Amino acid sequence: MLGYDGPKILIVEDEAIVADVVSRYLRRDGFQVLIAGDGQAALDIAREQSPDLVLLDLMLPKIDGLEVCRRLRAVSSVPIIVVTAKGDEADRIVGLELGADDYVSKPFSPRELVARVRAVLRRTKQPAPAAVPDETVRVGPILIDPAGRHATVEDEPVELTAKEFDLLWFMVRNVGQVFSRTQLLDKVWDYEYFGDESTVTVHIHRLRSKIEPDPVRPRYLKTVWGVGYKLEI
Repeated sequence: MLGYDGPKILIVEDEAIVADVVSRYLRRDGFQVLIAGDGQAALDIAREQSPDLVLLDLMLPKIDGLEVCRRLRAVSSVPIIVVTAKGDEADRIVGLELGADDYVSKPFSPRELVARVRAVLRRTKQPAPAAVPDETVRVGPILIDPAGRHATVEDEPVELTAKEFDLLWFMVRNVGQVFSRTQLLDKVWDYEYFGDESTVTVHIHRLRSKIEPDPVRPRYLKTVWGVGYKLEI
């Protein structure tokens, strides 16, 4: 990787031509690149090399991408962008539910993919200490420790992925305000032009399953029909 000192990206892709094209675009933008051709190799490289982000194809030999995502998320908070065949909505949703931060569908634009990588890295990067409040913030039953990136609801700790925490922290800071899915993509995922609004929908559902007494009838994270979502205490 001589000559490249940017974030380290692990490309998990069994199609050599696709992996080569993506790696060239990433290297051109200064990223370091690692490549795994199957699920087992991906887990081995991730364990040994500690990448900054994983681009994970779901259709893989040996161990499929969804299982790789599940195993990675069980031991690491590394950002994951899953790559799916166009139209495989069920796999995209499962990937997001397993803790992936974003997804792209094949065929994709390599330039768009690089933009997604940069956006996810920006959003998952720990904020500088000076930019984060030193004290915890309480809104009703929700207590947020922004510096430690921890949350409790009714004094019970809540296990959140990096993106779930970002979403909850944004809503806590803007309690009572309504945001559309497009606005949340821009504010929380940090890209306005790329992104699928179903990403927001899945994360809202996941967050409700962790903070709501009854996720089917949410008390706090409410839907404003035809508009978007708001946190109401």
